[in-house]
Amino acid sequence: MTSHALPSYLNPDDLGPWGQYLQQVDRVTPHLGNLARWVETLKRPKRILTVDVPIERDDGTVAHFEGYRVQHNLSRGPGKGGVRFHQDVTLSEVMALSAWMSVKNAAVNVPYGGAKGGIRVDPSKLSKGELQRLTRRYTSEISMLIGPTKDIPAPDVNTNEQVMAWMMDSYAMIEGNLSTGVVTGKPISLGGSLGRREATGRGVFVVGQEAAQRRGVAIAGAKIAIQGFGNVGGIAATIFADAGAKIVAVQDHTGTVLREGGLDVAQLHAYVAEAGGVKGFPGADATLERDAFWDVESDILIPAALERQITADVAQRLRTKIILEGANGPTTPEADDILGDKDVLVVPDVLANAGGVTVSYFEWVQDFSSFFWTEDEINARLTRIMQNAFGAVWTVAQEKKVSLRTATFIVACTRILQAREVRGLYP
Repeated sequence: MTSHALPSYLNPDDLGPWGQYLQQVDRVTPHLGNLARWVETLKRPKRILTVDVPIERDDGTVAHFEGYRVQHNLSRGPGKGGVRFHQDVTLSEVMALSAWMSVKNAAVNVPYGGAKGGIRVDPSKLSKGELQRLTRRYTSEISMLIGPTKDIPAPDVNTNEQVMAWMMDSYAMIEGNLSTGVVTGKPISLGGSLGRREATGRGVFVVGQEAAQRRGVAIAGAKIAIQGFGNVGGIAATIFADAGAKIVAVQDHTGTVLREGGLDVAQLHAYVAEAGGVKGFPGADATLERDAFWDVESDILIPAALERQITADVAQRLRTKIILEGANGPTTPEADDILGDKDVLVVPDVLANAGGVTVSYFEWVQDFSSFFWTEDEINARLTRIMQNAFGAVWTVAQEKKVSLRTATFIVACTRILQAREVRGLYP
């Protein structure tokens, strides 16, 4: 890995996800031409806010949680990126996620920069009232950074439309006026967009279709394995199954279920809603050990859980043709190289899961105009944007003989740095 000038607040011996992102930037730099003089811009977040989030617990005690909001790059527009509540959230992780949002937004050419937020908390250990107080206090602590023309949060891991409603209301109380565009992923009744909840999973399906077509894999009858059965993996499973694919394996935090003939996705959704996870699903032929998921043979693999799941060791074992990264950062750079050598086509997160932010953009536009589109209109526009983005990236990958990840970074980083160069430095 190239030596980088690192900020003092990171551990150089363990850079975490930020180190993974830096390696990706190193790979794209030789392809940036004269814009490479600006590449250090990509290696430094524009703004980092770390906050203390105190709340009063239901038992009267006061608990403190660590929160973050990172704005990586705002050259192309206001910051855009989710807020996650997870006990293992780190600053390095939020920095990397904000940077990947910069790349993702530029890759599909929506007019946003990249941002991300998070709180180090296990939300399952909070009551609904405590979760609301945590959300509102966090919103107040980051309120000087966010706004409909400054930085627009959205749902992420362990956050949802209810959390967005609390954030929007808190911001309205602070500002003294209602601004629905301050967050996206809101309930429909508060200016949310039709199709937003399904958007990331639908985007995974659209780019999956494009990748499968170019690799000669028919979606009808294709065997698909999915890690993660939440808002991304679960929706993608439904859409792929409706298109005739066989969902042969699903893994979530509770376990792994397998059925060679294809799981009944509708029944699995109903079971998960009751049981809280896939473990014990009666419609499966077998329950696998957690690590055995990676040995399941498939045509398409969809990692839609957390970061750094496909390591070099896992990549050696995989028996699949196409990987669609529904999660952020699920594949390490070392694993990327191995998969390239094995001729496995990896559609990177910054392209594959960009459907969510694309429809968030639609929601933001609809909120500004107070004119709302039909779900068919939204899905058609999403499909067109994702297809065009995939086509542009595929062309660059073929011309420069690089992976789709590097090609996506070439397209996106060129757009970001062109904006940086044209705007210049102030003062």
